[in-house]
Amino acid sequence: LHLSIRRQRQMCIRDSIKAARDELEAGGALGAGDQYEQMLTKINPNIRCDIIYPSDLGASVPSGKALSDYDGVAWTGCSLTVFEDTPEVNTQIGFARACFEAGVPGFGSCWAAQIAVVAAGGICRANPNGREMGFARKIVLTDAGRGHPMYEGKSSVFDAYISHVDEITHMPAGSVVLAGNSFTRVQSVSVLYNGTPFWGLQYHPEYDLHEMARLTWCRIDKLMGLGFFKDRQAGENYVDLLETLFQNPNRTDLAWRLGIDDDILNEDVRRLEVRNWIDKLVIPTMLAKSRG
Repeated sequence: LHLSIRRQRQMCIRDSIKAARDELEAGGALGAGDQYEQMLTKINPNIRCDIIYPSDLGASVPSGKALSDYDGVAWTGCSLTVFEDTPEVNTQIGFARACFEAGVPGFGSCWAAQIAVVAAGGICRANPNGREMGFARKIVLTDAGRGHPMYEGKSSVFDAYISHVDEITHMPAGSVVLAGNSFTRVQSVSVLYNGTPFWGLQYHPEYDLHEMARLTWCRIDKLMGLGFFKDRQAGENYVDLLETLFQNPNRTDLAWRLGIDDDILNEDVRRLEVRNWIDKLVIPTMLAKSRG
């Protein structure tokens, strides 16, 4: 993990709070940081990752390293609400600002977009439409999004995995809305703060059908209360449907019942934004360091 070995792109992954991690892992879900590491290293096998938990007591980057040593910082989702004044939230806002100040390009899902916007001076609030869960439908690129390098090669309208209750309401200076849909006005952002770029998605390219199934299973009782399922059996049937399609990806009948296509099922399509971030921000950062 030496930066002098230029083929290795060092990544720092920020993961969720411990209680939420434990709950999801007990339900069979892979840890959010592990999901991100698998996704990043599958896209580019030369990537090496350190996973840190900035809300955990005593958390820090590995000994002997500074944030500026990394070529990129990837943020996972989180169960917290960014506009709450709690030590866990404030610690992460501070960490996000430190990443901006270190000049390390950032990327991430859900909480990632929110924390980047708030750290740069923007505002998030509870989404008046409630929870957006499962699949975000008809995400549409803005004019800025259609010309943005993160979306190079992406369809201008697409679906994606999603699970959230908050949304970005006020963009800070130096930030641009790249995509939205009828449920959530801001589905992706480009933030520039202290001269450092951050590309954030409200949706989850790291998920697959299995991970969405495990997340849904852990949330069945909550989702019943919100009207997503009439009873627990309905929720478990839905989870089984997701798992069955995951195990049998050629079951077009199940994909039809769920109303999903390559936006969800094709890994290369749903993770294009991540690949573009690596190719267009992380690798240039690494090369600039090597020249310096």
